[in-house]
Amino acid sequence: MTTAKETRHERLVARYGRIAAQLDELYAKLTDPISRMGSAAALLHHKMPHFFWTGFYRLVDGDLIVGPYQGPLACMLLERHTGVCWAAIDRGESILVADVHAFPGHIACDGRSNSEVVVLVRDGDGEIRGVLDVDADKPAAFTPADVEGLEQIAALIYGTG
Repeated sequence: MTTAKETRHERLVARYGRIAAQLDELYAKLTDPISRMGSAAALLHHKMPHFFWTGFYRLVDGDLIVGPYQGPLACMLLERHTGVCWAAIDRGESILVADVHAFPGHIACDGRSNSEVVVLVRDGDGEIRGVLDVDADKPAAFTPADVEGLEQIAALIYGTG
């Protein structure tokens, strides 16, 4: 018997698959990563009802600067090695945070954010080029299915997926 939780998980996985397929088709026309980031942020933000802020931070000369995004005004530059985005880069892995207010060093760009997921964006050589950062205004809004789906989409930015 399928539980409601399993059904939600399956629906999320399927939705991310459809979004990734749509982006893959769009990306065939243009390889510029910033353009790809803009399309991904827009599509994800409008297709995923639990997303409050959806965007990219790009690693440029050792700084994490805001890239294309959808949602409320973003922090332009993230303090080095502080917060969830930097934690993902420093650890070299995706991070899922159920309660951002309990995360040490969390950077509150918008006080309405309550949970967050951050996945790495790598280029064809495997170098970290930035992160895909998604916030929700509800606590514990994200699941491992979100991490998996967002990782799949992040891999498309530089054509590594």
